[in-house]
Amino acid sequence: MEDQASILRTLVEERSEEDAEHKTIGELDFAVAEDTRVIAITSGKGGVGKTNIAVNLSVALQMAGRHVMLIDADIGMANVNVLMGKVTNRSLIDLLDEGVELEDVVEEGAQGVKYISGVAGIEATLGVNRSAQRRLHRKLDRCSELADTIIIDTGAGLSRNVMEFVLAAEEVLLITTPEPTALADAYAVVKAYTQYTNKRNIRLIVNRIGEEEEGIDAGEKLNRTTEKFLDMRISYLGYVYEDRAVRDAVRNQEPFILSDPESPAALCIKEIAKSILTGAEMTSVSRGWRGFLERLFGY
Repeated sequence: MEDQASILRTLVEERSEEDAEHKTIGELDFAVAEDTRVIAITSGKGGVGKTNIAVNLSVALQMAGRHVMLIDADIGMANVNVLMGKVTNRSLIDLLDEGVELEDVVEEGAQGVKYISGVAGIEATLGVNRSAQRRLHRKLDRCSELADTIIIDTGAGLSRNVMEFVLAAEEVLLITTPEPTALADAYAVVKAYTQYTNKRNIRLIVNRIGEEEEGIDAGEKLNRTTEKFLDMRISYLGYVYEDRAVRDAVRNQEPFILSDPESPAALCIKEIAKSILTGAEMTSVSRGWRGFLERLFGY
C-alpha cells in the first residue's frame, strides 16, 4: 500500500501534455489587491471540522468589520452552502464555462458573508486539470474587488487541487483534532507543503478538545515531529471545544456562532478571529457551567 508521500510523488510526476508549460505545483498565483488577506483553511483528513471552522470564522471576521468572501474549494465534497442553510444554483465549477462570470456564482450568506459554493459528487473531480485550474484562477482574480478577506476552504489531504490553493495563499490554517491519526495526517500536509515552498505561514487550530491543555499538548506533539524531521515549528493559533452547540447548529444548517453565540465553541471562534486580526495570542476560554454539565452527562 502506498503511503502519503508516495501518493504525493505520483501526483507531482503525472503531468499531461497540456501541463508542460506549468511543470510544478505552486506556480499558479492567486492575484489579489495588496491589502486583501487570503487565508486557506486545510486539513490532513476529512471529518475534523474544517469546513465548520471555515464558515464560523468567516462569520466572526465579518462581524468584526471585515468584508469576507468564503470560497468552497473542496471539489467533490463541498458543503459550505449546507452549513449556511442555503440552496445555491451555481458553484465554483461553473466558472469553467466561458459565459459564467464571478458575479454569477457569488452568493450572500450569514451576516452578509459572500461565498462561492463548491460542488459535491465524484463527477465534480473529473476534468479539473491544470488548464481548468488556470481558468478558475483568472476569474477568481476579481474576488478582491468584493472582499478584503478571502477564506478558501480547501479539500482535505494532499491532492494537487488542495496543494495549489494552499501554496497560493498568504496564510494557511491547518485544522486537526487531538487524535493521533489526525495529527499524523496534519504532519503529512506540513511535509508536503515544505517540499514546494520556503514560506513558514502555517498556523494550527486544534478542534474538538475537552480541555485547553489538550489543544496545547496536541500542538506540541505535532511540533516535536516537525522540528525533528522538517526543522520547522508550526505556530499554534488556538483551539475549539467539543460542544453540543456545534452539533445542534449543523443539524439546523446554521453557523453555531449565530445560533448559540455564548457557547464555548463560539467563544473560541471569536477569540481566534481576534487573534487573526490583532496578532495577539488567543485568550483562554472557560467552558463554565455548560462545560461542567456536558462533561457530567457525557455530551
